[in-house]
Amino acid sequence: MLIINGKIFTMTGKPVDCGYIRTEGKVITEVGTMSSLDKRQKGEEVLDVDGAWVLPGLIEAHAHIGISEEKWGAIGDDCNELTNPVTPALRAIDAVNAMDPAFHDAIKAGITSVMTGPGSSNVVGGQFVFMKTQGRCVDNMAILNPAAMKAALGENPKTTYGEQGNCPATRMGEAALLRRTLLEAVQYQKDKERGRLDREDFEKEPWMPVLQRVIPMKVHAHRADDILTAIRIAKEFNIDITIDHGTEAHLIVDEVKASGFPVIVGTDLTSRSKLEVQNMNFKTNKILAEAGVLIAVTTDHPVALIQYLPLCAGLAVKEGLPMEEGLKAITINPAKICRVEQRVGSLEAGKDADIAIFTGNPMEVFTKTLYTIIDGEIIYNGMKDEENSEFVPGGSRKDAQKTAAGENE
Repeated sequence: MLIINGKIFTMTGKPVDCGYIRTEGKVITEVGTMSSLDKRQKGEEVLDVDGAWVLPGLIEAHAHIGISEEKWGAIGDDCNELTNPVTPALRAIDAVNAMDPAFHDAIKAGITSVMTGPGSSNVVGGQFVFMKTQGRCVDNMAILNPAAMKAALGENPKTTYGEQGNCPATRMGEAALLRRTLLEAVQYQKDKERGRLDREDFEKEPWMPVLQRVIPMKVHAHRADDILTAIRIAKEFNIDITIDHGTEAHLIVDEVKASGFPVIVGTDLTSRSKLEVQNMNFKTNKILAEAGVLIAVTTDHPVALIQYLPLCAGLAVKEGLPMEEGLKAITINPAKICRVEQRVGSLEAGKDADIAIFTGNPMEVFTKTLYTIIDGEIIYNGMKDEENSEFVPGGSRKDAQKTAAGENE
C-alpha cells in the first residue's frame, strides 16, 4: 500500500506536512515527503488521503476490553477473581473475548492496540496481555504476553476483602500481603537458581519475569500515599512498576519524578465515585509531563469507553498539556511504557503497519476517522456509511466478504 498526500505525524520528530507512507505486507517500509517519492510500484494500492492527518495507530495502555464485556453484564465480566486476594497465575489471555463489540469501537476510533488485563479488586490480580484490536484468535492478536503483572493498592482490595472479614482490611494489610508475596517469590527464585526445587511452583513462576525486570508490575494506585507505597515496595524489591491511574500523582510530582517510573493517567472522564479520586483533574497530565515524567492517557475501559481515548487526551491538552505531548500520550508514550515501542507507537520503517488516518486532529470532538489500518490491511473505512460497511467484529473486511458469500461458517 502507498498512502500519499498526508500530514504525517511520525511521533519521532516534526510532522511531515505533505508526505507518504509505503507498506509491504504487515510492515512499514518507507516514510518521507512527497517530493522525495520516486515512483509508484507496480500493483501497489494507492490511498490518496488529500491532506488528512496520518498517525500511528492509537494505543490504550490500561483497559479491561474483552474481559469486562459491554453487552453481557455479570455473565460477560471476567475482570476480578474475587475468591483470593493474591492470584498471580491468572492470565488475561484466557479471558479476552475478541468478539467484544468494544473492539469495533476501538478500531473505529483509530485504536489499533491495547494493554488489557485483570481488575483491581485483588492485591495481585494476574497477568496483562498487550494485543492488537483486530482478529478473532487472541493468541494471534497478542504482541506481548505476559506484558505486566497487575497489583492494586487503596480502596478496592480493602473493601472487597475487608467487608468479608478477611485480609486485607487496611492499607497496611495490602502492603504487607504484597511484600510477603514478593518475598516468597524472591526466595523461590533463589532456590530455583541454586537447583533446590523438585518442581516449578504454579503461583510463583509468573513472578520470574517481574523479578528479572523483563516486565513491570502494573500498580493500580490513585491516592498519593498509595502511589508512594507502590514506589517504596518497588525499590525494596528492585523491580519496575508502572503507576496506573495516578490520580494524585501531581500532588507528589517530585517524588514520582525521582522514582523514574511512568504514570498511566486516568481515567478522568468519569465521576468522583470514590474518596480516593476526589482530586481527579485533567491537569495531572500537564504537571507530570512538565516535570519530565513519562505519561500515557487511559480510559480504563469500560470505566470510560475506549473510543473516547483521543478525547481524554484532548481534554488534557485543554488543561495545558502541549498538543504534541497529547498525541504522544496515546501513541509512542504508551508503546514505551508497555515495552512494545519496537513494534508500534510511531511511523518508521520496520515497524508494524498500524496506521490511523483522521479528517483532522483526533483529539478534537468533531474529527472523524477515515481509515484504520492494522498489519497493513484497511480494517475500518470511514468513507463508507457504517450501516453498509463490511466490518465484522473480530474479523477483517475480507472475512466479511467471504461470510456474506457463504464461504465461511
